[in-house]
Amino acid sequence: MINKMTERLDFQGNALLLRAERQRTIASNIANADTPGYVARDFHFANALREATEGGKRLGDTRMALAPVTHTSHAPLPTVEIGNTRTGTNPAAMGYTVQTQPSLDNNTVDLDRERANSVDNAVRYEAALRFINGTAKTMLSAIQGQ
Repeated sequence: MINKMTERLDFQGNALLLRAERQRTIASNIANADTPGYVARDFHFANALREATEGGKRLGDTRMALAPVTHTSHAPLPTVEIGNTRTGTNPAAMGYTVQTQPSLDNNTVDLDRERANSVDNAVRYEAALRFINGTAKTMLSAIQGQ
């Protein structure tokens, strides 16, 4: 019975953690906008949230790992895995963003896109916080019998 009440909170909690991780990624991209050769990073939010909620577990730590190698002569690339590897859930791996405009220094950060992503992500983060707050107030009201 209590599980039915907390499912929404678990979902929104996972969404909140993923939104925070995405905001850190976007901030890193913006900070490295002038770094020659820097490749912008991002992850598919919907897929990461689906992977996090399928196991029914809350997300835990983030850690660095190596991306899978597709050819024997390729070097493994570092990637951030989002999830709790101790619970056996499949973590969502970070990927590279698609370059929209070539630059002379091979930097793939598009500041306009990153700013738009940052604002969108911040609004969605705030919405998740408000939903959690509203759910907690509703539960407290039900417990108090009001």
